[in-house]
Amino acid sequence: MTVGAIAIGFLAGGVAGMFGVGGGVVFVPCLVLLLGLDQVDAEATSLLAIVPVAIVGAYRQGSYGNLRLRDGLIVGALAVPFAALGVVIVNAVPERAIELAFAALMVYVAIGLLRSDVRD
Repeated sequence: MTVGAIAIGFLAGGVAGMFGVGGGVVFVPCLVLLLGLDQVDAEATSLLAIVPVAIVGAYRQGSYGNLRLRDGLIVGALAVPFAALGVVIVNAVPERAIELAFAALMVYVAIGLLRSDVRD
């Protein structure tokens, strides 16, 4: 399972880098379909995986002078209560609704990718 999760992480990172989408677009479905996680656990795992990437990214962008520390701290501070709110919501909503909402998000992302490709 660990090797599979690592492979999924590399795949998600590669796809995210090539197409300019979040890695969760690949990461979450793979965790559900290939590793058997339920939707909520897969989404939580994907969100947790963002933390070290964000830290490294902020460090690197800071060294280039591209970091707006105040804005980042505001977003980080707001993330905590809204993550807690998300937990409350996801525990109150049936898992099937979460799956359908995620599927709708994937369709929205796909349409956005197609539209940007057509413009280029």
